[in-house]
Amino acid sequence: MDTKNRCTSCGVEVGPGHTEFDCPKCGKYHIIRCSSCRVLGTLYLCEKCGFEGP
Repeated sequence: MDTKNRCTSCGVEVGPGHTEFDCPKCGKYHIIRCSSCRVLGTLYLCEKCGFEGP
């Protein structure tokens, strides 16, 4: 599966209202969040250091 434009939390292809940022703890993993997961506060996990957000 191509994860380049998919939400880190739910795997859906992202569209308007999404956000992208590097892991706030290690900065070594690029996190993408769809608008739904942002609103719902769905957890995401950094695959490099194990940091869990939001």
